Parts: sequence; C-alpha cells; structure tokens
Amino acid sequence: MNSKPIAFMDSGVGGLSVLKVALSELPQENMLYLGDEAHMPYGEKNPKQIVDYSLEIGNFFVKNQAKMMIVACNTATSVALSTLQKNLSIPVIGVIKPGSEAALKVTKNQKIGVIATRATIASHSYRQEILKINPKADVIELACPTFIPLVESGDYNSEEAKQIIKAGLKQLKNTGIDTLILGCTHFPIIANLIQNEIGEQVKLIDPGYETIDLAKQVLKTNDLYAKNNQNIVNYFTTSGINHFDEIGSHWLQQNVKAKLITTSRLENYHD
Repeated sequence: MNSKPIAFMDSGVGGLSVLKVALSELPQENMLYLGDEAHMPYGEKNPKQIVDYSLEIGNFFVKNQAKMMIVACNTATSVALSTLQKNLSIPVIGVIKPGSEAALKVTKNQKIGVIATRATIASHSYRQEILKINPKADVIELACPTFIPLVESGDYNSEEAKQIIKAGLKQLKNTGIDTLILGCTHFPIIANLIQNEIGEQVKLIDPGYETIDLAKQVLKTNDLYAKNNQNIVNYFTTSGINHFDEIGSHWLQQNVKAKLITTSRLENYHD
C-alpha cells in the first residue's frame, strides 16, 4: 500500500476536469492539485517558460512526497512532458497520447479535429501522435484561445459565451470530421456548448478518461496503489484563491479550499 498522493498540474482550473475523473475512478487515492493561475494561460507563453514552470511544479510535487505526476494540461504535455520524465524521480504522464488513442478508437471516417491552445496546436503534438498510430488519418487542428477565459471567468453560460464558441468553431464546420478532441483541459467544462455548436454527429473526446486509465496502469505496474485509504485532496493555486475556490467548488460539486502559494515559495514549501 502506498498512500502518497497523485499530483496534478495545470495552468489554472482546467485540469480539474481530469481530477474529477480521478476522484470518481480512484476514490482510495490521496491527491494534490496545483493550478498555476499566476502564469495562466500557458498557451500564450513560449516553450522555455512552459518548461520552466512545469519543472518548478514537478519539483514541488516530488518534495511533497507525490508518487506520480499527471500533467493535466495539454500545453505543458506537448512542450514539457519529456523534460519532466527525464528530470523527475517519479512517473510522469500527460494527456495527449491517451487522447489520441481514444479518438482513433472512436472515429469511423478517420477525420479527426483537435481544438486546443495556440502552443499545443503549434507543437502539432496531437497530429504527430495520431499519425504515428494511423498514418492515413486526416487531422484538422484549430487553436481556440478565446475559450479559456470563458472557463477561467466562470462566465460560460451567457449568450455572449455561446457566440464566442460559435465564432471559434466556425472553421471546423463542413470539414467532415466525425470526432473532435478537446485538446485543452479547460474545454470539457464547456463541452455541452461545444457539442451544441459542432453538432451531435461529431463525437467529443475528453482525454481525461483515458489519462486516468493510463494512470491506473502505471500505479499497477509500479505497485503504487493505495488500499482502503481515506481520500484527501489538497489544492494549491499560485494566484486568485477565491476565484479558484469558486470555480473548483462549482465544477467538482464539493467544497474546494485551496492554499495560496506564490511561485517564489514553491521551491521551499512543505505541507
């Protein structure tokens, strides 16, 4: 039995969509979640910044006894995953490979859309992963940076939000895709609005489910499962604690009380 926590990182609240799956699928596990709101959105940062932020958070997790790190952020996965895996002493997994595999299992016509941040789209990580598995697939990538502020602000049920989503997805209309990867962990939070706009004929893929399936495999392979453990989740954010608590509580349907930790304190913080 290993009761050390599984650690999740994201640039903000979006990674809570992956944590939500984990809370359901791994109820016996302790968990850590850090939303780097001070540097959000990662999708507008350069690769070196993203790697630096991710390594800082990864080292914070290791120092606080995490047994596994889940990069619950597509941008950080696309840019920093290999660096984290090389430099940290714990298993590290991301969301892109599981999401790509899930899309290929679902698609009937091999036409797959990907919506994500500018940085994720610029990296072509999903395209490369999908084509590695099926070279005949047709991958259409689209950056949707305007969607992230909707989630972060909590204002995603207004008429204005619907219009922003409509404009953001316009280029995907009539492309023939039958599958759409939500390639930013913020996007499952507004999945119903995306589905309404793109149409019921297109299957949405939330990589969070497949990511937690992969986490289960890693836990089993490395004998890291907790057994009969009381589930404790500790939340951290680097900025905007009240906002984080409000969005987190609404999305997870439970009381979220985060601890504010400035980036300058990450290196020396111990809970």
